[in-house]
Amino acid sequence: MTITTCVFDAYGTLFDVSAAARQAAEQPGREKLAACWQALAADWRNKQLQYTWLRAITGEHTSFWNVTMDGLDWAMEKHGLDDDPELREILLALYWELAAYREVPAMLARLKAAGKACAILSNGSPDMLEGAVEFSGIGTYLDAVLSVEDVGIFKPARQVYDMVGTRFGCAPDEVLFVSSNGWDAAGAAGYGFTTVWANRAGDPVDRLPHRPHHILSDLTTLPEIAT
Repeated sequence: MTITTCVFDAYGTLFDVSAAARQAAEQPGREKLAACWQALAADWRNKQLQYTWLRAITGEHTSFWNVTMDGLDWAMEKHGLDDDPELREILLALYWELAAYREVPAMLARLKAAGKACAILSNGSPDMLEGAVEFSGIGTYLDAVLSVEDVGIFKPARQVYDMVGTRFGCAPDEVLFVSSNGWDAAGAAGYGFTTVWANRAGDPVDRLPHRPHHILSDLTTLPEIAT
């Protein structure tokens, strides 16, 4: 069937999750962070995701903001920065102001011009997503911002992907689902979506039952897949 609806993961897909640590490291007096900000950003992100999976498995759901804070606390302790509460507050504040990747606004504009419905489907809490969308200025291109908080479990649970059909009245094979997380693209492929993995890091494909249908290094050419 024809693709009618383009659905995007948010963090790492549309929004640069490394931006908070990078910007904090550029502030005066942050030499210790400057020496390790890339590793801290990676550890923060990895723990954030791991905590969503563990909470989904155990049925102990919490908000994405809570796992974001927990992941940061773990990463700061690992890198010897847990004695700096001011830095913690700076990093958390910056996470509400993540920039969109540079190709994102033009890509979304092309999809809208082609008549596609566009939405976010994210683990993010509604208030976090609202802040990121507003800060990045991409709200004009979005028909919906869907949060897992409506179903109380994190991706890749099928209940999350169900939200797309519920909101747009579309069949799974009418959906192009885009994520920077290989496991998310694989889960959505198993659900029945056509999937794109935004593999910005050039990582190997995850060894999972399903594979993404398309792999891109960024989202510039995504509209060509959707049409």
